[in-house]
Amino acid sequence: MIEVAAFANQPVAVLGLARSGLTAAVALTAGGAKVLAWDDYEAGRKAAEARGIPLTDLAGQDWSKIAALVLSPGIPHTFPKPHPIAAEAIAAGCAIVCDIDLLARAVPEATYVGITGTNGKSTTTALVGHILKRAGRAAAIGGNIGVPVLDLARLDADGIYVLELSSYQLERIPSVALDVAVLLNITPDHLDRHGSMDGYIAAKRQIFEQTAETATAIISLDDPASRGVLMELMMANRHRIVPISVTARAAGGVFVDGHMLIDDIDRKAVQVLDLKTLPTLMGRHNWQNAAAAYATCRALGLEADVIAAAMRDFPGLAHRQEKIRDIGRVAYINDSKATNTDSAAQALATYERIYWLAGGVFKEESLGALIPLLPRVREAFLFGESTPKFASWLNGRVLMSECASMNEALMRAHEAAQKAPDGGIVLLSPACASFDQFKDFEDRGDKFRAAVEALPEKEAA
Repeated sequence: MIEVAAFANQPVAVLGLARSGLTAAVALTAGGAKVLAWDDYEAGRKAAEARGIPLTDLAGQDWSKIAALVLSPGIPHTFPKPHPIAAEAIAAGCAIVCDIDLLARAVPEATYVGITGTNGKSTTTALVGHILKRAGRAAAIGGNIGVPVLDLARLDADGIYVLELSSYQLERIPSVALDVAVLLNITPDHLDRHGSMDGYIAAKRQIFEQTAETATAIISLDDPASRGVLMELMMANRHRIVPISVTARAAGGVFVDGHMLIDDIDRKAVQVLDLKTLPTLMGRHNWQNAAAAYATCRALGLEADVIAAAMRDFPGLAHRQEKIRDIGRVAYINDSKATNTDSAAQALATYERIYWLAGGVFKEESLGALIPLLPRVREAFLFGESTPKFASWLNGRVLMSECASMNEALMRAHEAAQKAPDGGIVLLSPACASFDQFKDFEDRGDKFRAAVEALPEKEAA
């Protein structure tokens, strides 16, 4: 754990005592701060008490005397309405931060890479970390990827923190000065939290406000919102800008031509790697992740051949088009992280002969981008809260079955795929959040994996 001494002998409030909040409370206490910790839920309060963190009800505190409020990313301070404690802090002018801001205060000498986007953040973060470590660089990955940053190793001036940054976190990191800032894409998501698409774009754009003077900005050209941010940065002329693209030539950047990764950073358009040779980075969305990771590592001083070699043995991430196993001619893919239509569309575009498991808590207005991809789907197996909506939208477009649970959906998909002479892909890519039936997308993916691993090896008759 990294001790945070920046608030030694000062009162600091911590609201939300789950993973990152609890670690922040412990790190601040170890650094000499007077921590006022609270969680609205009993489980969080019990976890704090078990770690020796005393509890303080934060309602009605004199916020003019509190140095900062460390607010869990899941707790709103603006839309849809501020948490009452956050509102009190804001009214008194108390700074609201998250654990990533505390890391920057505790270890200012390290190099910082920040990666954001609606989709692909975790894969790109993990890939950059993998490449750096394979190249012998001291690196640690954390943030929204699931590892509280204050639980990471303390790095020195030669170390590199590679941080996945959500839109929620980007609003609470005033002390962070990124050396490399990456924007992968922006498509509609979390609009209830940010008030509108404009609010969401503004939150994502914040990554380029949290940069060092010599920072490199790596931005995709492949969606309108990201292109708009790129144009704004070019006009501001503050960053070294490296564009990336999987759909067009990105002059002075990194792009994909066919299935070849092209490095044009030095204006030489060098072929670096055949992306079709990367089994854990299948599909154009993963090629975008690869282009971003490559550009990031080049900005950090790595050579092209070193980066390419490390990409070839990247193990991939769980729940993101994770291949569980093959049974006969059928592959079973866990893409539980696909919690919106854009992410699910990327999976559907990657495969053919699909037996698609979809459903959960739907966050959008329609299936949108998924409709043109339905010819790739042989049958959809629907489960969860969204089943009536999905059934209505898919009716007449694709064969479908309504199922009582994900396990039932898997068994039906398994039976159908195994009967097909040419096999196929049993794909869990729900296009929905998981909270109707599961703790989170990881729980959903873990249960899918266990159920697939329990299937008999012999093909169904």
